Parts: sequence; C-alpha cells; structure tokens
Amino acid sequence: MAWKTFPIKVVEIGMVTPSVLVLTFARADGERLEYAAGQFINIHFEHEGTPIHRSYSVANTPGSDSFQIAISPVEGGRATKLLFGLKIGDVIEGSGPYGRFVLRDDQPCRYIMAATGTGVTPYRAMLPLLEQRIEQGFKIDILLGVWRRDEALFADDFINFAAAHTDATFHACYSRELPDDAHPWEKSGYVQKQIATLNPNPATDIVYLCGNPGMIDDSVEMLRALDFPTKLLRREKYLPARV
Repeated sequence: MAWKTFPIKVVEIGMVTPSVLVLTFARADGERLEYAAGQFINIHFEHEGTPIHRSYSVANTPGSDSFQIAISPVEGGRATKLLFGLKIGDVIEGSGPYGRFVLRDDQPCRYIMAATGTGVTPYRAMLPLLEQRIEQGFKIDILLGVWRRDEALFADDFINFAAAHTDATFHACYSRELPDDAHPWEKSGYVQKQIATLNPNPATDIVYLCGNPGMIDDSVEMLRALDFPTKLLRREKYLPARV
C-alpha cells in the first residue's frame, strides 16, 4: 500500500506512568491533523531498508494544533527504540487518521467503555463528546485494566470526569496489586470481570472494547452469551507489535 505521509515534529515529551511515554506532535508542514476522537495515526520509519509502520490512537481531543500518542515499551521493539529515543524538535513521518472506533449517532443508552493499558487513550479523546452525550441522557461506565495504580494511564482525567457527572463512573481494575488505601473506584482483578459486575444488557447498553486482544475476546464471549449482537460490540484490538 502506498501511504500518503506527512512530516510530524515532536513538541513535547513526558513519561505519564513509570512505563508509558506520551509524545506530543505537530505537523511540520503547518497543516492541522484533522481527526475524530477515537481514530489512530500511523508512525512510519525504516529498519534495515524496510519500510515499517506502527499504529497509535490519538490521546487528546480534536481541535488542537498538536496531537498526542501514548506508547508502552515492547522489549526489542523497533518502534520502541525509535519513539523512546526522540527529542523535542525531531521530525518523523506520520499518516492518517484512520479507524472507525468512534462515537456514533446512537439513541440514549449506557456506554460501557473498557480498555487495558494504552487502550484507554481513545476514551480520553472522547471526553468532551461523552459530556455532551450525558446531557442527552446517556450513562457512561469507563473501565481501565492495568497491573497497579501507578500504571493507570490518564486516571485523573477519568476520575475528574466521573466526579463532575453523576451519570459517569470510572473503574480502575488492578490485576496484580490493589492498594491498601483503595478508593471506591479501584477494584482487584481483570477488567473483563468488572464488566460482568455491571450487569450488561443488550436492551440498554453499547460496549466499547479497546486494548489487549485477550481482554477483548474474553469480553466478547461473555457478552455474546448475554445475547449482545455484533452491532453493539465495538472493538479496537491493540495487537502485539512485531519486533
């Protein structure tokens, strides 16, 4: 496939958890990246003369002159080496946006929006739209599955969102370590187990699933057993990167 790429420049770098890096880019050609919340971009580079690309969901709300991606390191990963080695001012190639993991013109219902790790980034980009949906009568449950509290990416954004809206709830699910001082929104176990405790109902709910393929497959199996049709299950798998 012939990709239509454009130059993107690093304008900000930050570690937002002990392992996750957030890079902020702006298009180096002066154009603005126009995207819908939930879409992703491709990062393009070469390894030993072979073109390679990796896909990353955009983590911030559309409308800015810059855009963010969140990267979890992959041991020996080519993209990991490139992206974790970038400095402010560096220019690389991007393409996009791509993807259909976006909000649609649904009737008021409950959105159950589950993610693992960096799979939560599309939901962060959607927060202003979700606020509008709440005003229209929607209810929102956002679930994030990580190992432990300090790896809960963008947790403060979701905690504050839930605190500001009685029809929004945030659930942080820790697979390895529940703190002794756990808050009500913090749970022990895998995110797919927490979905089951919400009593999902195909008559009232639409489910978004993003991140680890195992979580998504387990969740889909459970939800299909509850008679959820495919149209109510919206998925974006973060497949393990090839080295």
